[in-house]
Amino acid sequence: MFFIHLCNILSQYKDFVYKYILHLHRQPIYADNMDIREDIIFVVNPISGTQNKESILEYIESNINRSIYNPRIIRTEYAGHAYDIAKQAVADKVSFVVAIGGDGTINEVGCALVHSDTALGIISCGSGNGLARHLHIPMDYQKAVQLINNANVRLIDYGKIAGHPFFCTCGVGFDAFVSLKFAGSKRRGLITYLENTLKESLHYEPETYEIENSEGTVKYKAFLIACGNASQYGNNAFITPQASLSDGMMDITVLEPFTVLDVPSLSFQLFTKTIDMNSRIKTMKDKKITIHRATEGVFHFDGDPMIGPKDLVVEIVPSALKVICPPKPKRSIYEPHNILQHITDFIEAKPVSSSIAEKHRQLLEMNRTLMKKLVKKNNQQQDD
Repeated sequence: MFFIHLCNILSQYKDFVYKYILHLHRQPIYADNMDIREDIIFVVNPISGTQNKESILEYIESNINRSIYNPRIIRTEYAGHAYDIAKQAVADKVSFVVAIGGDGTINEVGCALVHSDTALGIISCGSGNGLARHLHIPMDYQKAVQLINNANVRLIDYGKIAGHPFFCTCGVGFDAFVSLKFAGSKRRGLITYLENTLKESLHYEPETYEIENSEGTVKYKAFLIACGNASQYGNNAFITPQASLSDGMMDITVLEPFTVLDVPSLSFQLFTKTIDMNSRIKTMKDKKITIHRATEGVFHFDGDPMIGPKDLVVEIVPSALKVICPPKPKRSIYEPHNILQHITDFIEAKPVSSSIAEKHRQLLEMNRTLMKKLVKKNNQQQDD
């Protein structure tokens, strides 16, 4: 009787059972027909950086992996447009926004993407490229596009100084002063920056600062104070060489007053990730500090100068930005014995020798040449 009753029930609901089985059978077919590609927007600043962008855009069109990405290219049209584009992308739940341009464009896009599910991609065209270099993102745009095709994403920290976000470094003192001078220069690039740096260093007077951290307050007379989320300014100039983008901490480097005789060793150590070993350097780590100075003045965030109050709060915001980058290396690729690349980037030409002595000699010679020119020019101006 039980089986007869069961058959009667099934016969009454046979249409429903048939439709449900058909639905289960068809469901995978329906999913396969969906466009499951991720939306990706390439934001390009046509006038930023040091490269022509059209060849980059052509390569993207031909080589982006369209089986996983639905790409779109948007050119910026006004100051702040990159930020607006990225912010709208977050609202539209776009998966990736790639910044094509210099450090300013990358900073704009990054600021719009913090605390969101949209990941930042980077194709560097600037003169410094600090964030890309720290993350080991290739400077070659073709390799950078292939990296984007791999779609490896990790979370990184970012920092804030006086409420302004930064991703690499911020600070006060000489580097902020030079950033202000450099911002008005028509010529860009590392050599221009170094010329400005050496020229202004002949006249710059160190200031007195107080750094208030989790352990108390320390007073310094300093040439500069650099706070690093990443390890470098850019161009592999490692001002906070032990900094990590994922430890929830910032590294602080205090450069105390020095003489002209200290310049060669400081320069050499800056580009060989060993500046923290110099006797003129004091270092500390913290999540948040306040820098006190006598008066308001200039500070910088990722090389952008701004006039700010005499008391500056600097803090790290942990794990707040998704970035497309290579997997985190097990160890640094910048070994003490392998400084060839630093010297190459420094002089913007390939050296002929890989010995440490030769690289050191090249760096010292460049310092001597630039210093002689600047001292001679300074003496002529004083005579006039």
